[in-house]
Amino acid sequence: MDLAEKTAITYSIVIPARNEAAGLRHLLAELFPFLSAGAEVIVVNDGSDDATSLVCEEHGVNVLNHPYPKGNGAAIKSGARAARGDVLIFMDADGQHKPEDIPLLLNKFHEGYDMVVGARTSGSQAGLHRAVANDFFSRFASWMVQQPVEDLTSGFRVVRADKFRKFLYLLPNGFSYPTTITMSFFRAGFSVAYVPIHTPRRVAGKSHVRPIRDGVRFLLIIIKIGTLYSPQKLFIPVSGVFFWTGLCYYLYTYLSVGRFTNMSALLFISAILTFLIGVVSEQVSALHYKGIDDDSTSDRGF
Repeated sequence: MDLAEKTAITYSIVIPARNEAAGLRHLLAELFPFLSAGAEVIVVNDGSDDATSLVCEEHGVNVLNHPYPKGNGAAIKSGARAARGDVLIFMDADGQHKPEDIPLLLNKFHEGYDMVVGARTSGSQAGLHRAVANDFFSRFASWMVQQPVEDLTSGFRVVRADKFRKFLYLLPNGFSYPTTITMSFFRAGFSVAYVPIHTPRRVAGKSHVRPIRDGVRFLLIIIKIGTLYSPQKLFIPVSGVFFWTGLCYYLYTYLSVGRFTNMSALLFISAILTFLIGVVSEQVSALHYKGIDDDSTSDRGF
């Protein structure tokens, strides 16, 4: 199935790009056989200093230019605001996402899902450390939502534009936007599906992910997963660890020295504070989804 078979729905393909001229030249050449008259391609040039804009002009696609690099998430938000289609298709500009996989995602999407994500199969990750990290995050997210999350950080996805725009204010400007939008959809009760895909090595250029800088950011994804979906599922187990550690330490010190120590008191206080933080975070998290069914939140200028 190609895009032309669903004439009642218009499509916008959004491609964030920063210094990806070589990858875009390859991607755009392969992309056009899958397009129809009702589809548009938007490349968000995130402050590139190479020939990214020139390549886009050569292929006749729409270009949004950021005056300076704002981040992958910021480019996604700019593209989503400018898109005219009812359905958004997000792809990376480095050539790792294959246009021939678009029909696979669309077939699943038209079964009635609100978002379909291309889940990278074994051997698709750029490095072992990324594969291990993504597997850990996906398993943790699956435990949080009690649903299979096959690829939490994949940027190749098809989503309903009106529902995606409801969460623009939550999306970070950096690389963790896929995590945020995935958990937001699950929390809001929208349907999410996964389709296995294989992503080859990038066609050209270098990745903009930095292991140390972005490693710290990816560690914070764990906190974000919990706070976006159900903070109490994250904070209550931590509180329980503090409590039982404090209790065991108290029993040990009581039996050995016959007194209640400051360390036991600190652990019990930490357990209480962590539990209360979880309660408050749960209420704050719920506020993010207040009025989510209000159509006014889907405005392009949101």
